[in-house]
This record gives sequence, structure tokens and C-alpha cells, in this order.
Amino acid sequence: MTDTLITYNICFMTRGSHILLLNREKPSWMGCWNGIGGKVEQGELPRASMIREIAEETGIADYVLTFKGLVTWIVDGASFGGMYLYVAEVPNAVHYETPIRSDEGILDWKHLDWITHAQNLGIATNIPTCLPYALGDSACYDHHCQYEQGQLVDINSLLVEARIELDEAYRKRYLSKYI
Repeated sequence: MTDTLITYNICFMTRGSHILLLNREKPSWMGCWNGIGGKVEQGELPRASMIREIAEETGIADYVLTFKGLVTWIVDGASFGGMYLYVAEVPNAVHYETPIRSDEGILDWKHLDWITHAQNLGIATNIPTCLPYALGDSACYDHHCQYEQGQLVDINSLLVEARIELDEAYRKRYLSKYI
């Protein structure tokens, strides 16, 4: 079972040097490109939730899913939130024609260089910092973001143990510093 501290998940689906992103039609990050994901339902394990979201949003079934840590945030010094962070490697042989319009927005494969380009203002603001860790480091991190009046003002990437995905007691102890 999942707790109420981390209530969302996000996944960056890779195929070679491309990432499948969603240009969101709804808040949060409406109008920005972001990973695939959503809300962890009551009683749902984080990984099961991510698998469900991938199926619902993309229909892709052939991938290897890896837990990469958390993305947590504090908004205006008070409101805490968080997501379980995953990477799903899709084999190059899998054909998935984009762009595709869905209820959530538009799905499209974007090149990694485009996503992380310093002048790219159409991407969720924490992605250029989080994504290189998720793709290039075998460790798990908590990418802790601080937002003030809707703007990202700070992000710290802190090593965490992979057991934070399923060990609720460990996760609660770790997150207690933010609550």
C-alpha cells in the first residue's frame, strides 16, 4: 500500500536518444512537456500505479521499468508534494508513431538534446536537472524542488536508498524532514 505523502508518479519512457513526453492539457504543467504519469490510487503500490498509468496513457506494453527515486517539492514554503520517479526503456524495435492526441494531451518522442536545451521554456522546469540523473546514474535520488509563486527557485538532488519505493517506514522517516 502507498502512503499519503507521495501521491503521484512520473516516468520517462526512452527509446534510444528519444523520450516519450506528454504536452499536458490540464494543470499542473498545462501546456508544458512532461513525463507520463499520474495519481497513485488508494491501496495501489507505486510500481503497479506506474504500470497502470503507462498502459492508460500510451498503450505501450514492451518496456523495462526501473525505479529512479523521488521528485519532491515544497510550494511557497508550506505545501509538500511528491512523485515516484521511473524510467522505462522501450526497445528500438517497438514502433510507436507520434504525435498522438489523448485525453491528457499530445504524446510525442522528443530528442534528449531538445529536452535539456537551456533555452527550452516549454518543458516542466525540474526536468533538465532530474532527467540526466535518471538516465545516466544507477543510483536513486530525491530531486527536492522549492517553488515560490509558481517559479522553481531551488532544486537539490540527494541520494536515497532504492528501498524508499516500497519501504513505507523508511520513506516516512526520510520525508519527515519536509513535513
